[in-house]
Amino acid sequence: MENDSPYCNSLFQYSRFKTREVAVGNVIIGGDQPIRIQSMTTTDTMDTMGTVEQSIRMIDAGCEIVRITAPSKKEAENLRNIRNELHRRGYTQPLVADIHFTPNAAEIAACIVEKVRINPGNYADKKKFEILEYTDAQYDEGLERIRKRFLPLVKICKEEGTVMRIGTNHGSLSDRIMNRYGDTPLGMVESAMEFTRICIEENFHEIIFSMKASNPQVMVQAYRLLVATMIKEGLDYPLHLGVTEAGEGEDGRIKSAVGIGTLLEDGLGDTIRVSLTEDPEAEIPVAQALVDRYSSPRIAQLPKMDKHSFHPFEYIKRQSLIVRNIGGDEAPRIIIDLSNLEKITPADLKNCGHFYNEELDKWTTADAAADFLYVGKGKIDLDLPGVVCVIQDIDVWSQKPQTYPLLSENFTNSSTELNFVKYSLSKINNDFIESIPSNSVLILEAETDHAMAEMRASFFKLSSDLPVIMKRDFSELDREHCRLYASTDFGGLLIDGFGDGIWLNSNLDNEFINQTAFGVLQATRTRISRTEYISCPSCGRTLFDLQETTAKIRKRSDHLKGLKIGIMGCIVNGPGEMADADYGYVGSGIGIISLYKGKEVVRNNIPAENAVDELIDLIKEFGDWVEC
Repeated sequence: MENDSPYCNSLFQYSRFKTREVAVGNVIIGGDQPIRIQSMTTTDTMDTMGTVEQSIRMIDAGCEIVRITAPSKKEAENLRNIRNELHRRGYTQPLVADIHFTPNAAEIAACIVEKVRINPGNYADKKKFEILEYTDAQYDEGLERIRKRFLPLVKICKEEGTVMRIGTNHGSLSDRIMNRYGDTPLGMVESAMEFTRICIEENFHEIIFSMKASNPQVMVQAYRLLVATMIKEGLDYPLHLGVTEAGEGEDGRIKSAVGIGTLLEDGLGDTIRVSLTEDPEAEIPVAQALVDRYSSPRIAQLPKMDKHSFHPFEYIKRQSLIVRNIGGDEAPRIIIDLSNLEKITPADLKNCGHFYNEELDKWTTADAAADFLYVGKGKIDLDLPGVVCVIQDIDVWSQKPQTYPLLSENFTNSSTELNFVKYSLSKINNDFIESIPSNSVLILEAETDHAMAEMRASFFKLSSDLPVIMKRDFSELDREHCRLYASTDFGGLLIDGFGDGIWLNSNLDNEFINQTAFGVLQATRTRISRTEYISCPSCGRTLFDLQETTAKIRKRSDHLKGLKIGIMGCIVNGPGEMADADYGYVGSGIGIISLYKGKEVVRNNIPAENAVDELIDLIKEFGDWVEC
């Protein structure tokens, strides 16, 4: 689709995309309703009391809709017992049955719970990672097979007043869709639309969409393309947002915020779930923190964009000059602010990733180490490692090697090698741009609290190809909100190809700031500084302890920079969602693990107690292991 599509015109109004209201039990989703928060149980669905107790913990934490897996008919039937016990205890929040390979389970569940989630990729089609050539006739035969299997569920949902979530997962696109559209956002959208068109033919419109992926960039592009498709076809179904298999801890929160936050900034999303490899009640405060940002209007006096260099459905990096080691195809750079320190010591630099050994008089630099240190009017009386540089205010600039000025509006006393120049949306004009030295890096600062949209508009308006470092101040925020909002504001721009670096300001400690900045670059895959883990959040299908296993694998492998390891509880989305992982650890039976190299199973039927060791052996066998 063209960049001037109705989607983009809607996006640059900086307001929420208006969807229809859909009632999931006593919770209404869409329209002008608040953005709703969901999560999913991790218990065995046949454990009625365990599932009820966990659901209550989730609800008490703020979960408005509870999803429960129903992998077969018996689990679907047991949803009645779970629902009745929750009602007996006074909990009337709606339940959602999560269905994948079993249409008959979906049909049972649709008569019991308020909503059924089906995955188009595995509801009727099969996925064997086979490359097949489908003729048009064979493709149409596949569509007819879908219709026959899907139509009974549509009729039941229509009769029972049950809502349906048509939830595409990047990792479970069918071989038929993959053959025609590839492993792409377009394939994800078309997979969902095949099922949606059947619903529309039956005059069934109680539909909610989701387009989940473990890669935030793919996820964002898929949702945008879905909305563009809906606008084109006159549809307005609500959107459930989520980054699947986001992981645990800091990484899971950052990756989730990059994907979910970017779309919320675009005005998309009616309900969200943050998928963490943690207890489900731990997901709720994170989701609430993301949603809280949109509970009231923010300052957004931004210009209307008739023309823009924006590619919402694909990644195209903004072309910029290389100034020293910033811009062009260089990795995004990190600036850490040390200007509040009276005296800067090796301990302060340690928080930025640079380690000094006094006995050897030697510096060691971590993979996640700040590239530039801003000292304001101060200075550093240390012999720095060669990879780090200092930025000073122009009125005290020392002109030492590795020291560069932050210029005021007077550019007369500039460096012949490298300069930094602050600018913002309101400062962009031809006279200002033309007066900037050609060896400058621009520091883009947001002036409103609608920072991502404002900075994006600044890129559109900027006619220069000088590199740009994006700067945001989160000094009023605690650690959780700082991490999430920085991930949204910086991450959303990075996955759209904007920006050559990050300058994150905060009153929090510099170790946290440095970790967060590099975490955002890692999540957007614009600068890889450590191992990436693609781990699912667990559910009733999970066949081993995901939290414990993820911790074990991370402990053994977190020094393998650039390696991607998938850790999946079962085979529903595992092989597909970790398709771009280098290695995979997937539950294939109770206490049984399969190990993958890419998409291929290379070791089967491994007892769980031995599987982590075998995973490490496998990494060594293929030559990807390095000693830490």
